[in-house]
Amino acid sequence: MSDKKKPWFWNVALVLTVIICAVLLLSHYKNWITEKPQELRIISGFYHVSLPYKDLDSVVWTAKLPPMERLHGFSALQKEKGVFREFKDSLTNKKVYVFVDNIAQQKIKLVYRDSSYLFLNLKDSTATLALFNRVLGKMPLKEPLN
Repeated sequence: MSDKKKPWFWNVALVLTVIICAVLLLSHYKNWITEKPQELRIISGFYHVSLPYKDLDSVVWTAKLPPMERLHGFSALQKEKGVFREFKDSLTNKKVYVFVDNIAQQKIKLVYRDSSYLFLNLKDSTATLALFNRVLGKMPLKEPLN
C-alpha cells in the first residue's frame, strides 16, 4: 500500500471552479426581465439595470447596434451583452447598456434620462414585440412645449 497523500485541495478547487463557471454561464443564458408597476428591471448575469418608466423618453425599434466601444461585456454566438460607450461620445463616458439575445433580430432602443441608451431584445421575436408594446404603453405622456 502506498501512503501517498491525495491532493484533495486541488480536487476541491477544480470542482468549485467548474461549478462557478457553470452558474455564471447559466446566469448569462438569457435576459431576466421583471416588470413592476413603476419600473422595468433587466438582469443578465453581472449586468443589471432598473429603469423607472417615468424616466423613459422614447421607445423605438432599431435594426443594428451603433458603432460602440466595449467597456466590459461579451459576444458569444448570437448574444451581445455588457456595458459599452459610443464612439462619438467617448469624452463624456456615458454608458450604453446592451442586452441582446439575438443579434440578427430587431432591437428595442430605450432612451432614458434625456440621453442614456439601452438596447434590448429577447431570443423570441414575438416576446420582444410583446415587451415593446408593454413598455410603450407604460411610457409617460410628454407635454408639448409652447
